[in-house]
Order: sequence, then C-alpha cells, then structure tokens
Amino acid sequence: MSKIRITKQFTFETGHALYGYDGKCKNVHGHSYKLSVTVIGSPISDSNNVKFGMVIDFTDLKKIVKEEVVDQFDHATVFNKNTPHIELAKELQNRNHHVILVNYQPTSENMVIDFAERITKRLPENISLFSLKLQETDSSFAEWYASDNN
Repeated sequence: MSKIRITKQFTFETGHALYGYDGKCKNVHGHSYKLSVTVIGSPISDSNNVKFGMVIDFTDLKKIVKEEVVDQFDHATVFNKNTPHIELAKELQNRNHHVILVNYQPTSENMVIDFAERITKRLPENISLFSLKLQETDSSFAEWYASDNN
C-alpha cells in the first residue's frame, strides 16, 4: 500500500522572551506563529470504514494539534522556568495571564521539538509524524523531520 503524507496548517499567537540573549528577543514580545503538521500513513483500504481512502481524517488531526499545541500556546507567554523570568511569570500569573513555563529556551527550534513530542504521543499507531514547520515570521521558521530524529 502506498504511503501518503497529508498536511494541516494552524495559526496561533504566542509571546516569549529569550533570557540571556544578546539581541532584542531578550525582551518580552510575540509572534503570529504558523504551524504546518505533516503525517504519513497508508490510506484506509476497508471500503466499509467511514474513513475509507483517508490516511487520517483532517478533523481528527485538527483535534490532536489543537488540544496539544494551539489551545495550550495561543495567547500565552512562554518562559524558561530555569531563568529569572520566573519572577515575571509569577507576577503575570497573579494577574490572571496565561503563562507557560518550560524546561527549555523558548526558541522556535525548541518549541518545534516540544510540539513534535506532544503530537507524536497522540497519533494512532498506523500514522507517523513526518514533519513540522513552525514559522515565527514570514521569513523565519524551524523545521522538524522524523527522518532526522531516528
């Protein structure tokens, strides 16, 4: 059976700051992220299955990515919990802001690794995450490929 890749795209707004960085991104700022999620699998060949001909229903893929990434990160501010930004994070949380504390510097590169782990654990057994592309700006993005991470 042929393997087919399908892609679904998502957008969300997230703020972050890079502690210790030597440029403007040390300041709290935000991005309109675009996330492309590509999975690979064989189309369902059982003609009695309501998902006949699909690798995965786009609606099912959307549910996974929304729950694991978009709903978590949209309109949140992300800080590395192991930096002095923790003080700012606590102040924002006390004022009812949505803050996410992570174990990594919240760069696009590290975020895309985090997203790959979150999505992979939710995919059905016969579907694999092929790649992710996280666009921070129109001209800057990070990509994750399963083939690079085996």
